Amino acid sequence: MNQHVSKVLGIIGGGQLGMMLTEAARSMPEHVSKVVVLDPTTNCPAARAGAQQIVADFKDKNAIVELSMQSDIITYEIESGDSQVLESLTAPISVSPSPATLRIIQDKFLQKTFLRDNNIPVPKFLAIESLADLKSKIPLFGYPVLLKMRRDAYDGRGNFRIENQDQVESAYGLFEGKQMMIEKMIDFKMEISVIAARNTNGEIATYPAVENIHKENILEMTIAPARIEPEIAERAETIARKTMDIFHGAGVFGIEMFVTRDDSVLVNEIAPRVHNSGHHTLQSSETSQFEQHVRAILGLPLGSTRLKHRAVMRNILGPKDFKGRYKPITLENKKGIYLKMYHKDEAKPQRKLGHINVIDIDDTEDINTLINKAEQVRNLIKFEPLG
Repeated sequence: MNQHVSKVLGIIGGGQLGMMLTEAARSMPEHVSKVVVLDPTTNCPAARAGAQQIVADFKDKNAIVELSMQSDIITYEIESGDSQVLESLTAPISVSPSPATLRIIQDKFLQKTFLRDNNIPVPKFLAIESLADLKSKIPLFGYPVLLKMRRDAYDGRGNFRIENQDQVESAYGLFEGKQMMIEKMIDFKMEISVIAARNTNGEIATYPAVENIHKENILEMTIAPARIEPEIAERAETIARKTMDIFHGAGVFGIEMFVTRDDSVLVNEIAPRVHNSGHHTLQSSETSQFEQHVRAILGLPLGSTRLKHRAVMRNILGPKDFKGRYKPITLENKKGIYLKMYHKDEAKPQRKLGHINVIDIDDTEDINTLINKAEQVRNLIKFEPLG
């Protein structure tokens, strides 16, 4: 690939991740001349950031072909694209990460099997074929056990924690007609993730492990770096590098892991895209995950992943008691506090509407101070109806 020819970047998905990818790409005009996104929501966040938009479903075959005709390279910010259609696209168009990788990761059972077969540590899991199969396999793991939809599940949707025998049939009924699996519950002391990148030349880079705090299965806060021993951080990074080695194609991956009570590190799930837990890199790191992704898929040298400053990222989720259009959210600029709203038209309960990064610019504040500051800032943000 001639690195000096500016490319048209196509992105499947135009939500907040697509928006921040668009912003990164537009800051690199010598490498990216235009961004085109495929998203079903008219005037999606990426379009507001300057991308051209094809309004259609992520899985719409004709729309994916149309995107390929307008692009030099296609990537995605959501795993919902049709991997078969993407696999059918031929040169000169390239797709990164590879459609084969997307196909494996889209099915959580295939993903876990692939990781296990490549000697990457994962929780124990089994495929479920029927209600009778579920009843016969639960005793192998014991209660509680996690029942998961194999496909199209994210932010806790498509997962059900079965606590006892009385819940088995109703849990199965929730996902009836879908492919399912069960997973052994892990008694973890922390959830962490490593943002990793691989470029088209095989160069791999990892960001320092971060600590993730979830509420109702949705990421609420990321703490960078994670509050773990150096040897655990090193183990997580080694697992992340090995994971990048076995998957084909270029791009940034979010690799979510558990740190168990005995300090083992297990891979929970992988996202073949930029990741919510990497938003802190916009201000904390030498290279943001969004610039890194663009660099990776264009075959450019990867940027430095050095963490310049400790940071806390706090998601801004839609309030539970409000749905609809809302007044613009603004915040008085203060040193080390960065508000990023995603310009979504409507607030919905638990919808990701923005985030706050709190950065220790002078290297004088401890993590608890940053956490408290992030909470205080989040409490200042109120959603009021537009009208």
